[in-house]
Amino acid sequence: MGLKEKVTGFVAGLLLERPIGDKSYTDMAQQLEEAGQSIEARLSGKEYTEFNHRVLTHIIGIERWGQSRLRVFLGNPFVQDEYNGYRPARDMPWEELVGQFSATRAVTISLARALGDALIAPDKTVLHNQLGPLSARAWLRYLQTHASREILQVR
Repeated sequence: MGLKEKVTGFVAGLLLERPIGDKSYTDMAQQLEEAGQSIEARLSGKEYTEFNHRVLTHIIGIERWGQSRLRVFLGNPFVQDEYNGYRPARDMPWEELVGQFSATRAVTISLARALGDALIAPDKTVLHNQLGPLSARAWLRYLQTHASREILQVR
């Protein structure tokens, strides 16, 4: 393992693994739900701009990509891919895109609950393309914090 991988692993541990502590999947699902409601509130009344559309498709694409990685914990095969294939179409109407966020977040919450039911070993990990191996709970935190951070760009 090279220096870059060690530093990246340390940072991922510090920002994703450590803050979740002993939170249950139920706790994580609740946090995702609350963060999703906050994002939906922020989107309420926002209008289409090319920039807003690009930000929201990015958020949804990353979340759907992360869902594919979460499904690996539940037995699906691992596929090494990028998020672009999960990103909604550029011509999707704004109102529909906002609805897609809500639907996508609902799937993430459902996956969080399914992971809790599956009793995933805490040391089991799935690869993140930039951050390296992450636990299921770290993946959930990643999706929650990514969307909550990125949505602040929408004006």
